[in-house]
Amino acid sequence: MSASHAALPTKERILGAAEELFARHGFEGASLRQLTAAAGVNLAAVNYHFGSKDRLIEEVFRRRLDQLSSRRMAALQTVSGEPDTTIEQVLAAFIVPALELSHDGNGSLFMRVLARAFAEHDDTLRKFLSENYGHVMRQFTAEFARLLPHLNKEELYWRVDLVTGALTHAMSGFGMIQRKSDVTEHVHREQTAQHLIRFAAAGLKSP
Repeated sequence: MSASHAALPTKERILGAAEELFARHGFEGASLRQLTAAAGVNLAAVNYHFGSKDRLIEEVFRRRLDQLSSRRMAALQTVSGEPDTTIEQVLAAFIVPALELSHDGNGSLFMRVLARAFAEHDDTLRKFLSENYGHVMRQFTAEFARLLPHLNKEELYWRVDLVTGALTHAMSGFGMIQRKSDVTEHVHREQTAQHLIRFAAAGLKSP
């Protein structure tokens, strides 16, 4: 464990180590023994701060998603409901804060954790995410519905779901398009946002 890591508060060390282990090994595959070793704490510290592994998993998500949801909702509020609002503006409010998160510290690690949450079919975790963050998607979907009146609800949900999948893929860092050595993180993030917004807008607007 590095000196800078050791200087972090115990709770933050545990959350950081958990995020990395969950990204690498999944929720079932990451053991509490691995976690305590990586965080440099004992099991009592984990129990004191979180009480259980399930609660620890939830807090890993809260640490990132509370901030992301706030940024998305603030961005959406500046454009939603206006007569001249464009699909691209709403997509930017959805996509840009997420890409900023994915390039902030270990944000790309968290995106792998988020992908695992759906890949591993953890119903308890899915319920937690839906209950705590589902309102964000509902508000974005409502704005898309207002701007795309030609789409029925089922078709709209399909398209929004595919846009979300494309965004998650872009955030995870798994894709073919990697940042070139002569391109800064900031520029690469802006390029990713521009391409993704154009791609998603075309899909959403399709007849």
